[in-house]
Amino acid sequence: MAATFHFSKETPPESLFTDIQTLNKFQDEQFHELVAILFAFLIEPSKSSRLLSQLDEFSEQNSLSSAALKNVFKSLLYIPNSALRRNVTPAQLKEDFVNLGLSDDRSSHIEEQWKSKLLSLSKSALSRPDGQPTCRHGVEIGVTAASSELNKVGNTFLQLKLVINNGNGTSNVYMELTLPQFYSFLHEMESQSQFRI
Repeated sequence: MAATFHFSKETPPESLFTDIQTLNKFQDEQFHELVAILFAFLIEPSKSSRLLSQLDEFSEQNSLSSAALKNVFKSLLYIPNSALRRNVTPAQLKEDFVNLGLSDDRSSHIEEQWKSKLLSLSKSALSRPDGQPTCRHGVEIGVTAASSELNKVGNTFLQLKLVINNGNGTSNVYMELTLPQFYSFLHEMESQSQFRI
């Protein structure tokens, strides 16, 4: 399991491998229906109540444990959700699913769905609240007047406070940056069109 993954910087937990490999046990029709539910939710994430009722109905129709199905679905959802944030191509997504243990034909089906729905998925990802997390910020500029290290005296620094909307409320993030670090940070944020000073 030393494979690298496109949807994640780190090696996924063993439970993710297990859940994805469980999908190989589904009949083709069941698997395709589950993937359709997945992509419908990815395109319209605000319809979580619809998702839960679809999963309950799916588990009832196929005599599956609702709790077990939801765990497998959560793992299935995690991969394309992360892949959206990392701009993963359809071929890379297929490779990730194959490396997680999903059969090649099922991974190809997900690849085709990803390819055909990529525009809708991208629009949905851009309109989510987590697409624009910063709601307020504050900047204070200072100059080091005294320090035990002589080379630090006279250096300019910025203290940056960001108030982040994480969907369930807000949290404060504090950062102290040198002037070059601040300009680099500012450039990155402006290029994402999510932050304006």
